Amino acid sequence: MANSPQSKKRARQADRRLAVNKARRSRIRTFLKKVEEAIASGDKSAAETALRTAQPELMRGVTKGVYHKNTASRKMSRLSSRVNAIA
Repeated sequence: MANSPQSKKRARQADRRLAVNKARRSRIRTFLKKVEEAIASGDKSAAETALRTAQPELMRGVTKGVYHKNTASRKMSRLSSRVNAIA
């Protein structure tokens, strides 16, 4: 339990950041899920559109510190190769 004023403030800040990061991570996952659904449906144009909208969201997550740069790059690479594999 936080006792000093500084540790109480840090606990409040951590709670605030947790809420912001959780919302941001959830938003990114939603965009990625839309790409997955488009890939599953087999609609290449919809998948490409969803991928183009998901990429800036994912990279924004990197700049905000929610995801590591390599993690985001790996996700984008795997998704784009799956989109390109659609006949």
